[in-house]
Amino acid sequence: MSLFAISFSLFLLMDPIGNIPFYISFLKGVEPRRQKVVIVRELLIALGVIILFSFLGNGLMDFLHVSSDTIQIAGGIILFLICLKMIFPSPTPPHHEETTHFTEPFIVPLAVPLIAGPSVLAAVMIYTRQETDPLIMVGAILLAWAASLVILLASSYLKTLLGSRGILAMERLMGLILTLIAVQMFLSGVSSFIKHVSA
Repeated sequence: MSLFAISFSLFLLMDPIGNIPFYISFLKGVEPRRQKVVIVRELLIALGVIILFSFLGNGLMDFLHVSSDTIQIAGGIILFLICLKMIFPSPTPPHHEETTHFTEPFIVPLAVPLIAGPSVLAAVMIYTRQETDPLIMVGAILLAWAASLVILLASSYLKTLLGSRGILAMERLMGLILTLIAVQMFLSGVSSFIKHVSA
């Protein structure tokens, strides 16, 4: 596959457009000036994880005896726990300053698994096996990542556009959609595992 074909495929798997509502909801408690810093930081972490998997993913999974089925199952569980908090957020007392200190997400879920998710990491490991030139693989990852970064940096403007009620409604809706994605990911991993065991 060519550089642009791999890059476009990874861009679709990163799904920055679909992740905009999630970024808005998870960053709703962060100051607007801080949001871009958090987005860049989380995207850099995701980039590091993806590139790391492109070089060490296959060897690491073989060494740890971890299959792609396990990655899917674990990813489904993580996403399910995240979506439960989105649908049923814990009540926070108004004007309680201490609660705002822990609203900034770190690594989970913005970097992993929303950008560097199981599907992206699995695809990177597959493309790495197919592509002999590591520079093409890294270039494809960087192109997909840069496009995702530009799109997600614009998500902060949507917060002002939608308002608090719009963000709350979108958060509930995305939580329901994320529940379906998480369950499907979990069931796919379990189904694939059963097939491998019974084969």
